[in-house]
Amino acid sequence: MPFIDTGFPGLLVFEPMVFDDSRGFFYEAYNQKIFGGAGIENQFVQDNQSRSTYGVIRGLHYQVPPFAQAKLVRALVGSILDVVVDIRKGSPTYGKVYSIELSADNKKQLFIPAGFAHGFSVLSDVAEVMYKCDQFYSKVNEHGILYNDPALQIDWKIPLEQAIVSEKDIILPVFANCVNPFEFNG
Repeated sequence: MPFIDTGFPGLLVFEPMVFDDSRGFFYEAYNQKIFGGAGIENQFVQDNQSRSTYGVIRGLHYQVPPFAQAKLVRALVGSILDVVVDIRKGSPTYGKVYSIELSADNKKQLFIPAGFAHGFSVLSDVAEVMYKCDQFYSKVNEHGILYNDPALQIDWKIPLEQAIVSEKDIILPVFANCVNPFEFNG
């Protein structure tokens, strides 16, 4: 099975089978049957792509119901540190951080169920990130957590004095004060 358990309920790493030859490579980035076999039945409705330079931190973002989103994240160019925080009350990993390097080279993807705050930092000179969402973007339902909340102790793998963070993300609340209607349904 091309999925790796992260120890966080529902959070899975997908490692596709890559076919390399003298022409280059080929792999299936998404196959509904394969994902369904791992219990991922989400119907993706929106693809997003971003391009960022070294040191950019985006996040930590999430949407609340009825627009809560599951995401499937990968790096098309360069390398990122993808970071999530489990915000599902009652989850065995509630308030814990999981991070993984996603890169164009390793072709790993992270499936993030609804109920996680998500962000990433750019580790390479440039990175292009693409992620599928199972719910449409809703500005009214968008919330977040401060990227450098001391309680979370996230190591973004870049010097924080070199971090490039949007004005919107700098004013997000800490985890203890975030809007959080999520409950874990084991």
